[in-house]
Amino acid sequence: MTTIAEVPESMRCSVLRAAGELEVQRRPVPRPGPREVLVRVAAVGTCGSDVHYFRHGRIGDFVLREPMVLGHEPSGLIVGVGESVDARRIGERVSLEPGVPCRRCRYCHTGAYNLCPDMVFFATPPVDGAFAEYVTIADDFAHPVPEHVSDDVAALLEPLSVALWANHRAGTGVGSRVLVAGAGPIGLLVAQVAAVQGAAEVVVSDPDPARAALARDFGATDVVAPGAGVSGVDAFVDCSGVPAAVLGGLPAVRPGGAAVLVGMGADEMTLPVSMLQSREITLTGTFRYANTWPTAVRMAASGAVDLGRLVTGHVDLDHVGDALSPDASQVKVVVRP
Repeated sequence: MTTIAEVPESMRCSVLRAAGELEVQRRPVPRPGPREVLVRVAAVGTCGSDVHYFRHGRIGDFVLREPMVLGHEPSGLIVGVGESVDARRIGERVSLEPGVPCRRCRYCHTGAYNLCPDMVFFATPPVDGAFAEYVTIADDFAHPVPEHVSDDVAALLEPLSVALWANHRAGTGVGSRVLVAGAGPIGLLVAQVAAVQGAAEVVVSDPDPARAALARDFGATDVVAPGAGVSGVDAFVDCSGVPAAVLGGLPAVRPGGAAVLVGMGADEMTLPVSMLQSREITLTGTFRYANTWPTAVRMAASGAVDLGRLVTGHVDLDHVGDALSPDASQVKVVVRP
C-alpha cells in the first residue's frame, strides 16, 4: 500500500449497534486491496435509508444482524492506493459510488450492474458504510471531481444519481410532462433533473407547504396538493413511498405513459390493474442506479443542478443520531467525520 505520511493506524466511526442505538467506536483504518483506494472521508449525506435502518434495523429483506456503519453518500480525498493503482491518484478529491458489483454476472456484462446479485454496497447489511474517518473502495468507483465542487456537493452526487436513474426509467426528455410525488431531497432532485433534461412541465405534489414552495426553486413549473386534478402527464414519479400518493398519481398518466416507483414505502399495495392494462401504462420500480456518475459530475460542476441548496445542516460523528432524527425543517443533513 502506498499512502501519504499522515494516515493513522486507527479511526473513529459511528456504529449502529441495534435499531435506535448508535455508538462511536475506534477501529483500525482499513487497508486498500488490489485495485482499491483509501479515502479520507470529507462529507457524507444522510439518506432516508439510513433513517430507516436507524429506526427499524431493516429495509425489506436487508436486515441488521450485527453492528454496522451507516452512510452511503460520501466524498473525500484519496490518501492511499493499493496494488495496481497509480500512486498519482493520491491527493485526488473524489465522489464515491457506493456499490461495487461483481463485474462477472449477466447484469454486469449488459451494463445493468445495479441489479448485480453480488453487489457490495455501503451501509447495506453486512457491509459497513461511510460514517467513518476512512473507507476503501474500488478505484474506478472513486470518481474525480473538479476543485470548485465542494465536499458537500460531491457527496450529494449519490442522490443526484438516484434522480438521474428515475428520470431515465421514466423516459423524461424534451417536452415531457412530469408529475413528481414528494418534495423530499429525492423528489426535489427528480424535478430538477427533469427540468434540466428539457421537460416542458414539472408538477410536484407535497402536503408540506414549505417543501412544496422549495420545489419551485428546483425546477417545478407548478406545485399542487396531493390528490389535485392533474392529468395527461407522460410520466409519474413517486418519491414518497406513500400508497395514497401512488394511487393518486397513477390516474394522472396518459395512455402509453410511465409510472416509476422510487420512494421506500409499503412492501405491498393494491393497484388499479384494469386502468394500467387499458391505458398500457408502464409501471416500474428503481433500484439504485448504473452509469450515472459521469453525468452527475458534469451537472454539478456546470451548475445545472443546485445540490448545495439541499444542505440544511452539518453534524460530526458524535451527533449522527441527530441527523437520523431530523425535524421537518431539515432537507439534507451532512455528516463531516
